[in-house]
Amino acid sequence: MQREFTGRHMALVLVAGFGIVVAVNFYMASLAIGGFGGVVVENSYVASQKFNGWLEQARVSDRLGYAAALGRDAEGRLVATTERVPQGALLSADLRRPLGRPDHFSLRFEQIGPDRFVSTRSLPEGRWVVRLAIDAGGGRWVEESEVP
Repeated sequence: MQREFTGRHMALVLVAGFGIVVAVNFYMASLAIGGFGGVVVENSYVASQKFNGWLEQARVSDRLGYAAALGRDAEGRLVATTERVPQGALLSADLRRPLGRPDHFSLRFEQIGPDRFVSTRSLPEGRWVVRLAIDAGGGRWVEESEVP
């Protein structure tokens, strides 16, 4: 026995179909907003005016010839192994999460041996983008890398 397909049935199919589409869209939008950590620059026009200066700073930094590799020790502190960095250099790092909720903080380092530095406090678990700065001899070297 077949039932007749009426306009009421079609209306229910349309409402249910579009209801599912709208519900999925709202769910995906809430996931996107929850994982958005903010803007890269506040004003892109102002940033474009500073771009050439940033390039020149990067060239000056590269000419210093410094190099650094980052890792974690058993206590979760950040360890920097450097190359061609003068004695008495000061290391600092600004850290941020690459994904998810924004989380930022800064670290200072103390020297534990020739070309080895360790952060003064431990780094929370997870992935971090580290902007390492080395200040030595009037020059400033900056590099950004990721620490898992």
